[in-house]
Amino acid sequence: MSASWNERRLAKRAKPGDGRALKPFRWWQMVRRSVLSITLPVDGRPVVHTVEVKHGGDAESGVVRAGLYLDGRLRLESRLPARFPVAGGHIEVHRSEAGMRRCHFVGDDGTVRRLVPDPRSAEGRRMRFAREHPAASGLIGAVSILMLLIGLGLNLLQIAEPVSQIPAIAAALGTFESPLRLPLWLNLTLGVGAAVGAVERAMRMRYHWLLDSGAGT
Repeated sequence: MSASWNERRLAKRAKPGDGRALKPFRWWQMVRRSVLSITLPVDGRPVVHTVEVKHGGDAESGVVRAGLYLDGRLRLESRLPARFPVAGGHIEVHRSEAGMRRCHFVGDDGTVRRLVPDPRSAEGRRMRFAREHPAASGLIGAVSILMLLIGLGLNLLQIAEPVSQIPAIAAALGTFESPLRLPLWLNLTLGVGAAVGAVERAMRMRYHWLLDSGAGT
């Protein structure tokens, strides 16, 4: 019942678009814009469905929205997370603080297909690198996970110490003193490493609720 209510809530967010044309992707938009597409049959003919997300948000409100274009024309817009009804199913769009989290077509028959990123986008370039250099891509992915695990561990240690000093907790469990006292430069370096790891995973649309920073939208 809860899932059904949530699906209806997300579907209501989708509003009609104004029919404007999809602008070409430019190389300088790699960190600001995601464009992903899939071809689906509509009334017996193939139609290109394209999702566009501008990560900087609306110029006035700052709200991040997704747009659904059919054959290059804007048909629907929605705040994120978005659920666009399409022929034969719907398209789900989510993002995290680091970038894209999910952009999939979910068919009425239960089939799930990920939309293909524009080859000039950050996601498209990362996909091509993975295809052309699978070993190096796997190593980079493993390093990203390692950096996120280190960041997570440090955050937990830093949180545990002040929490343990709350009188009720201290009385019941005692206080905790972190065994690590890292210099500021190392803390900053590891923080940047974790952020880069999160961005790298977002370019591959990989997301885990524990590892990847921010609940996302």
